[in-house]
Amino acid sequence: MSWRTVVISSSAKLDYHMGYMVVRKDEEIKIHISEISILIIESTAVSLTAALLSELTKKKIKVIFCDEKRNPSSELVSYYGAHDTSEKIRRQMAWTNDVKSIIWTEIVREKILKQAKHLDEWNLAEAEMLYNYINEIEIGDASNREGHAAKVYFNALFGKDFTRTEENSINAALNYGYGIILSTFNREIVSNGYITQIGLFHDNMFNQFNLGSDLMEPFRPLVDYIVMSLMPQKFEREEKLEILRILQQEVTIAGRREVVNNAIKIYCKSVFDALNENDTSLIKFYKDEL
Repeated sequence: MSWRTVVISSSAKLDYHMGYMVVRKDEEIKIHISEISILIIESTAVSLTAALLSELTKKKIKVIFCDEKRNPSSELVSYYGAHDTSEKIRRQMAWTNDVKSIIWTEIVREKILKQAKHLDEWNLAEAEMLYNYINEIEIGDASNREGHAAKVYFNALFGKDFTRTEENSINAALNYGYGIILSTFNREIVSNGYITQIGLFHDNMFNQFNLGSDLMEPFRPLVDYIVMSLMPQKFEREEKLEILRILQQEVTIAGRREVVNNAIKIYCKSVFDALNENDTSLIKFYKDEL
């Protein structure tokens, strides 16, 4: 099973040779493809061969490319993630609005619950307000409890003047973490044979990752917890490495301990089962305390 998150942060040439990704810098490093779960190209001074990209795609390894500021900007997404992709896409297009609304409601409920528990971890009184929001959620979150909860949540964590649009180290850290989580979800969506563009709630015509944006919501508080613990005054390599460790953090899901990377696989598969069977009881959320 793949387990490594590999970050290439300086000038290098990457190619493929007999099952290995070869990193050519001052010295040559070989990493077996089977060990790699995610490859992050953090520097724009990195070159990759087409042969390597082809092998990474075949092995369903998520490749994330960063911009000149070293923030995630794009990713490698294969056209075909499963042998029955055409059948899976037909199922996806047949999901009714009613089914999608019901599943989305459960996702929102779980996200707000995780946010409330996170506030509890820091003994913040606003947690009670979020617990109340959970009881007020309507089908499809028609009253936008998610939006109200988010405002209360972030102001409680980072101060009344905090906004998610402001340029600062906290938002840079949050965005980086969310980007890594989103990319991991996109990999699982494609691996299961579905397409990322068609979501449950998100339907922005300019967002090619609408479904990933939907499914990742309950996992956002894992990023928030790390950022709150760090409260970074700067956001550089050291802080990025701390956030990357989130994928190897352990949570409980389906009655056993799993790293977040594997928990996302289990959760995604369960959501697809729930959508296809119209049965929310099939969804497996992680049950760990932060």
